[in-house]
Amino acid sequence: MVAFKTFLKAGHAPTLFASFLYFDFTFAIWVLNGAMAPFISEAFHLDAAQKGFMVSVPIIAGALMRFPLGVLSQYIGRKNAAMVEMGLIVVALLYGYGFVNSHDQVLAMGVLLGIAGGSFGVALSLGSGWFPPRYKGLAMGIAGAGNSGTVLAVLFAPPLAMKYGWTTVYGLAAATMLLPMAVMWFAAKEPPDREAHQTFRDHIACLFEKDGWAFSLIYVITFGGFIGLASFLPTYFYDQFKVTKVQAGQLTMLATLMGSAVRVVGGYVSDRVGGINTLSGVLIGVIATLVLCGLAGQSLTITTLLFMLCFAALGAGNGALFQLVPLRWPLSTAVAGSMIGEIGALGGGFVPNAMGQSKQLTGTYLWGFVAFAVLAAAMLVMLRFVQIRWTRTWAEKGGRARLKEAAASASSHEADAGLRLRPGRP
Repeated sequence: MVAFKTFLKAGHAPTLFASFLYFDFTFAIWVLNGAMAPFISEAFHLDAAQKGFMVSVPIIAGALMRFPLGVLSQYIGRKNAAMVEMGLIVVALLYGYGFVNSHDQVLAMGVLLGIAGGSFGVALSLGSGWFPPRYKGLAMGIAGAGNSGTVLAVLFAPPLAMKYGWTTVYGLAAATMLLPMAVMWFAAKEPPDREAHQTFRDHIACLFEKDGWAFSLIYVITFGGFIGLASFLPTYFYDQFKVTKVQAGQLTMLATLMGSAVRVVGGYVSDRVGGINTLSGVLIGVIATLVLCGLAGQSLTITTLLFMLCFAALGAGNGALFQLVPLRWPLSTAVAGSMIGEIGALGGGFVPNAMGQSKQLTGTYLWGFVAFAVLAAAMLVMLRFVQIRWTRTWAEKGGRARLKEAAASASSHEADAGLRLRPGRP
């Protein structure tokens, strides 16, 4: 408890909370079509491949939104970018409430829901921007735990859709966005770090670095797996085990809750044992649980428990990877995070499509699980090679922060924050 209070005093707790809430609600909106997929699929009589594609559209659209929003945040500020995005989300949801009544319009609505998927890099950079390097992993883990918005979506959307109709859920969701907007407006403060002073050339530099692509490919597994599975699980539980639509959402909630909660643990552990070590264990766990999930398709209880373990590993991996990002790109964390998040989320579109095609072509979801497990194994091999260079250049063994550099950066960070907060200083 004392250590956590020390952590909070090292930064700006209201901004961290506002960032978490912002990411939590936008994440819930992003996966709304996945949470309501059994209702939408029934309304338009979709086959397995169409279900997978419909679920993947918001994921892909959200991935493409991340980098532009990250760049925008560098020019107008992360808080202002968050407010603009949330305003656009409200407009998109009102469109869904009033005008969506065909399969094509559902796909168009999926593109609009992708606006909500752009929040990732901004939320994490805003929330962690007040904290020195030694606490970046934990701060990003707390802000990133906003992916618990998946829990909100799968827990509340199905019963509301059952009672009021699935298009009405869009309108109700628009009203809920007023809460994070109010908290962001009144509680958050733009961090004192210097990300906004970088040139556009600096912003896009990470796009041309090997490390940027290595991070992105690993994130295809940890975050792509999380968002892809979270969006598809309501459909999987409903089709595979013939549970009700509401029960499918509740079972999905059990799995995704694990991933959201353990993300904070992943950041905390990575600060101590290193993000590379944590990611290695995560990838092994993901490979094992994915294959076992595919093989346990006849037992609802075993499958649910395996998904909980899989999501716990994925969540820890997300926290671990973003413990490493500010160490590698300390002055452009928002844009680097957005670029990495963009590729990772694009990977999330692979999961529902692979699952849908597997079911459509072979009559079983097994090969969808196996395909993603093979990708995870490839990323594990890649990590064992690239970590040699990482620990020789910008990280300690295992992926921890370099103590001398972290201390110097922390002193500079705290001095800068003190100057900015000193009374009478502009």
